[in-house]
Amino acid sequence: MDARETTEAFIASAEAHSAHNYHPLPVVVATADGAWMTDVEGRRFLDMLAGYSALNFGHGNRRLIEAAKAQLDRVTLTSRAFHHDRFADFCRELAALCGMEMVLPMNTGAEAVETAVKTARKWGYRVKGVPAEMAKIVVAGNNFHGRTTTVISFSTDPEARADFGPYTPGFEIVPYGDLTALRAAVTENTVAVLLEPIQGEAGVLVPPAGYLPAVRELTRERNALFVADEIQSGLGRTGRTFACEHEGVVPDMYVLGKALGGGVVPVSAVVSSAEVLGVFRPGEHGSTFGGNPLACAVALEVIAMLRSGEYQDRAARLGERLHRELGRLKDSGHVTAVRGRGLWAGVDIAPAHGTGREVSERLMERGVLVKDTHGVTVRIAPPLVISEEDLDWGLAQLRGVLGA
Repeated sequence: MDARETTEAFIASAEAHSAHNYHPLPVVVATADGAWMTDVEGRRFLDMLAGYSALNFGHGNRRLIEAAKAQLDRVTLTSRAFHHDRFADFCRELAALCGMEMVLPMNTGAEAVETAVKTARKWGYRVKGVPAEMAKIVVAGNNFHGRTTTVISFSTDPEARADFGPYTPGFEIVPYGDLTALRAAVTENTVAVLLEPIQGEAGVLVPPAGYLPAVRELTRERNALFVADEIQSGLGRTGRTFACEHEGVVPDMYVLGKALGGGVVPVSAVVSSAEVLGVFRPGEHGSTFGGNPLACAVALEVIAMLRSGEYQDRAARLGERLHRELGRLKDSGHVTAVRGRGLWAGVDIAPAHGTGREVSERLMERGVLVKDTHGVTVRIAPPLVISEEDLDWGLAQLRGVLGA
């Protein structure tokens, strides 16, 4: 059996026995280290996606793996029926990293968004005084906050919504970056404005300068919470700990996930003030695995790594290199747009070079893994540990694919 037959056999088995809710590139990864992955046939690929920012610290990061191994020998799960000795440290350290007071841990990003929605509504009723069942949350078009029933109720993506109704009420959608529309949408019953500081799935869309500070001012004026979904944009990806920092904005609530678990275990959290998260009483919300000892041990190491500032600085420095090179492709007409911050970019491929999917497949043949979105866009988000040489090599392959 040759290499291709073996890869095809793995893929055929997966297709036969798993739901077809993804359309992955035809590569079967077996091992990974740092910014590199190796498939079942021994071919090496430069990872320029990093698990949609879940792998900010690279594959198999030794600090994170050692933290996980040490905890595996102690205790991995107690449920929240009991205390465990890693929980308090995790909550205290994450709150401090965010400049907040309280943490509500969950597992996945979608769970954290659901938690943020429930928190904002409960705060609205118990603190703001919104009449029962009248709470409204304003969101942005082209958002991506997950795929639960509630979250897809305020999605504008037909693929995410179709055939999953009836939809959850209580949300109003306005165009991303449009302050006039946002001001008109916020009423006395608005409990929160929920935004991605940079929209990831939409193609790494950066809002207009001044937009986030204006949202912050508006929510303060109208006594509504500003909820920042930093699941993809946070924890070093953009060259700051949080993308909101680029405009000097501190929201009322951070929604975190992906990189918080270091690519080792799923960890997510809502982080806010005591006034906001203090609305919960025992039994009103929870998760068996949320805040488990293994998750806390890994996340504590992630927090310690972020405190050094090393990864944020690296993302900023290499991000300048990334965007400089991508800008040259735009200047030459090989791509029509480049967006993003730090080591994160959305690149719109000129139609003459094919779709985003086709370019992703051609890059795969050259040993670089990226992923397309919305037809023409290729997303680039390598691990923050990528070397300058590897980044340059990956970009050279993109130039080669585009004939630049």
